[in-house]
Amino acid sequence: MKFVLASQNPHKLVEMQEILSAHGVEAVLQSEMGIHVDVEETGETFAANAMLKAKAVMEASGLPAIADDSGVCVDALNGAPGVYSARYGGPELDDTARYKLLLANMRGAASRTAHFTSCIACIFPNGDTIEAEGICPGTIAFAPQGDGGFGYDPVFFLPELRKTYAQLTPEEKAAVSHRGKALAVFDEKLRDYLKGKK
Repeated sequence: MKFVLASQNPHKLVEMQEILSAHGVEAVLQSEMGIHVDVEETGETFAANAMLKAKAVMEASGLPAIADDSGVCVDALNGAPGVYSARYGGPELDDTARYKLLLANMRGAASRTAHFTSCIACIFPNGDTIEAEGICPGTIAFAPQGDGGFGYDPVFFLPELRKTYAQLTPEEKAAVSHRGKALAVFDEKLRDYLKGKK
């Protein structure tokens, strides 16, 4: 069984493949299937955007498609960047410029609490869907620390571990991260779904 990951991000593929391979499922990036749909993320929630991406790739490939939409929500910024995390500050900014903008916008903020959210959506050609969500609370660091991960990882600080996401090993990150938690929920739901199909 093959699932198409509605993403260009090889980091996400590695995380997904670990879960899916346990179910005898192979995950491939949409680009490996020659699919280049660029989905307009018009949803107002992570769950809505994940479903938009999964649906478009499922329709283009005819295979089950899985998508993740995630971002960081900062309390002092009224939940921003939120669903706009990947586009924060405009399309010309890279990951480093985006987290620098976030740090600049937080200057003088009394609270630095934040959380990362990940929503996973899977849609099958028959119209069946599976959805899962994971949330990881933390704070925004005053300066970037660590060189692992991607996106906002260098500035997302976990007080209980005294490290940013970017300072964690991949194993440590998988155990606590928003995507790790969403994948654990998805893993369970997928197991129940596939059991019902036997």
